[in-house]
Amino acid sequence: MKLAIIDVGTNSSKLLVVEVDKNKKIRIIHKNKISVKLGEGGITHKQITQPAFERGLSALIEQKQIIDTFNVEKILAFGTSAIRDAKNGALFLSMVKEHAQIDIQMISGDKEAELIYYGVKSSVEFSEQKVVIMDIGGGSTEFIICNNATIFWKKSYKLGASRLLEIIKPSDPITKNQKYFFNDYVSEILKDLVEQLKYYKVEKLIGSSGTFDSLAEIAMADKDHRLKKNLELKDGYLFDLEDLERTSKKLIKSTFEERLQIKGLALMRAEMIVMSSMLIRFVLKHSNIETIQLSKSSLKEGMLLDFIHNTTFNSNISY
Repeated sequence: MKLAIIDVGTNSSKLLVVEVDKNKKIRIIHKNKISVKLGEGGITHKQITQPAFERGLSALIEQKQIIDTFNVEKILAFGTSAIRDAKNGALFLSMVKEHAQIDIQMISGDKEAELIYYGVKSSVEFSEQKVVIMDIGGGSTEFIICNNATIFWKKSYKLGASRLLEIIKPSDPITKNQKYFFNDYVSEILKDLVEQLKYYKVEKLIGSSGTFDSLAEIAMADKDHRLKKNLELKDGYLFDLEDLERTSKKLIKSTFEERLQIKGLALMRAEMIVMSSMLIRFVLKHSNIETIQLSKSSLKEGMLLDFIHNTTFNSNISY
């Protein structure tokens, strides 16, 4: 069975095409990611602006053309924060259905966090140790405290990098006063997260894709290229906390033009990486986390596994 999974996010539209055989094995056929910036200019006003609307629609039309070349049997498309909160989100969904023939299912922040957990578990080895998964999106950031057996606590916050950019409106580079405002703003919203991290005595953070991919690529860029194989391991890249701190400080102090010159930093993340880095530093400062690990899998892989788990011929797949 061939399936296409589309994660229609606030920053990008991510496509995954796979084949699932009767032995419950998954083979990746194609991956594709298109920057759409659905939240740009309107996310704090609960509106998808016209330019963002057009970018998102064009990206999904393009991805549907790719999907058609693989003769897939089913398309699983999910919408998240930018569409979920937008007053014209329903209009966007109807236009996508009309012009791209894709039926996007909206999911709640709570469901998004659950699916992220399934996705991360597919690429990272879990134990009985309690960890926190952090997934920084454009419109929202999800935190899931969990282990190999269960989710103890999860929450989706309206603290995505694109949303924070609209709220903070940072200078280039960000000023001291803007940093203070950021910390005051985030402190108020993440009070319960800080309490839960202490309550569950979490010492390990797993960063799922996106920002953490970029931070890992930056960390590896100046090292022996053979070490980059670490990024492809099932158990993901383990960050050196001192390296991560140096990288974060460098990113936060930099101008946009300086970030464009940083090896390993994708162009689409150059603007938002400052907000993301500050958010990660906040979590580290207010917790006892000693280990940070990258997961290459996230929401779209969780969507896939959730579907397989609830489909009869593959109902015995475990994740």
